[in-house]
Amino acid sequence: MEMYILKSALCLATFFVFYKALLENTSLHSFKRFYLLLAVLVSFIIPFITFSSYQEIETATDLTDLLVVDPETHIESQYNYIGITLWTIYGLGVLFFGIKFLRNLSTMIYKIRRNPKKRSRNIINVLLTEQIVPHTFFHFIFFNRRRFEAGEIPQQVIDHELTHAREKHSLDILLIELCLVVFWFNPLFHYMKRAIKLNHEFLADRSVLKTGTDTTDYQKTLLAFSSNASTPQLANSINYSFIKKRFTVMKTKTSRRATWWRSMLLLPLLAIVLFSFSSREIIPIETDDLMEDEILQTSATREEMREYTRLAKKYNAMTNGNMNIKQKDLKRMEYIYHKMSPKQKADAEPFPVNLPPPPPPAPEIADVPNPNAAPKAVEAPKPVKVIAGVNDNDPNLPPPPPPPPEPEPVLDHIIRMAKKGATFYYEGEKISSDKAISLIKANDQLNVHSSSSNSGKPVVKITTKPIKLN
Repeated sequence: MEMYILKSALCLATFFVFYKALLENTSLHSFKRFYLLLAVLVSFIIPFITFSSYQEIETATDLTDLLVVDPETHIESQYNYIGITLWTIYGLGVLFFGIKFLRNLSTMIYKIRRNPKKRSRNIINVLLTEQIVPHTFFHFIFFNRRRFEAGEIPQQVIDHELTHAREKHSLDILLIELCLVVFWFNPLFHYMKRAIKLNHEFLADRSVLKTGTDTTDYQKTLLAFSSNASTPQLANSINYSFIKKRFTVMKTKTSRRATWWRSMLLLPLLAIVLFSFSSREIIPIETDDLMEDEILQTSATREEMREYTRLAKKYNAMTNGNMNIKQKDLKRMEYIYHKMSPKQKADAEPFPVNLPPPPPPAPEIADVPNPNAAPKAVEAPKPVKVIAGVNDNDPNLPPPPPPPPEPEPVLDHIIRMAKKGATFYYEGEKISSDKAISLIKANDQLNVHSSSSNSGKPVVKITTKPIKLN
């Protein structure tokens, strides 16, 4: 939050300096009005903008790189008393300036309700008994009743206030007043308020002069109404300060060429502000390739368990000397066996290949060695029963190949995918990596399907249903 406030303030300061240096003394009053309002709005938005970039990194092997905090080992930090104090001061400031804003608003409403009014088309003239300087709040224009009924208000003054009402300058003032309530600690908003109200006077002065009023006569009228009388904070008044600057701007004519190049300077200004006060995020991409379709199931399905049980019972029923296992059945049982969870393996039929092979036959020993005796006939070995694609458990044959290595534990797989920045889904709903790890820790019977998206970023789907590949 502190960084956002700092970036927003610096952004607004940059726009304000540009306005004071190149725009304030020009005759581009309508353009300046929208510039000041947009400067406030853009200063709020730019710190929220984040530009992402991708950077290749080597695969991390240390699981401690993951930001997974065990709640049992988490140590709660001490209270940040400085932060609490600052937030308390900020809240008191918002409360103070909020009450002040509501009081000023209620004062304007009270004057409108309690005093006589005269409607002139869409404008309502509110007539007050006290001595006041004419001022405007939305379509309400406040005059001294005696002077208004006696016709002592010059037409230039009336035209000036009508401009404020028609162009709804009060909307701009309300906006900046609300900003002052929230950002009361930032002095830039006070300067922005003065600049906005002064530009409103430029607009009203230009409108009066366009009616054909002599500039000198109008300036004398302004001086006559320039008194020390106070003006409501939410209203536009003809005696607003900086009379000398208003006189100077009245005579200023900005050429088209100057207008063009000053407008063009806004593009590099916006680019500089956007680059300087936005945020940047680096998304790491591991250099090892993710398999296009990597399947990891934590348990065998019911159909597979029934198939394994049928085959295991069939071959376990055979004696060791008469066990003829088809290669396709052996491979199928190995495949299903290695998909089983530890509980399924404990409850399942024993794997036939894991039975110990029969011991080799013992060599025959003669009772009395007689070199002259005829050699004793040796019994021929039993023929090996071979069916096409069949192995025998005969000890003279090479042992069957070792079972394939155990698949990667599911929890390790989820953690590895989280480190790659994978997107996780549970039953079709997007979840965080921490949530995915918690699900696997709570239930190791869930099925997991990992694949890569079009952008190359891993996508991991977790489900309680069997996974079917297209």
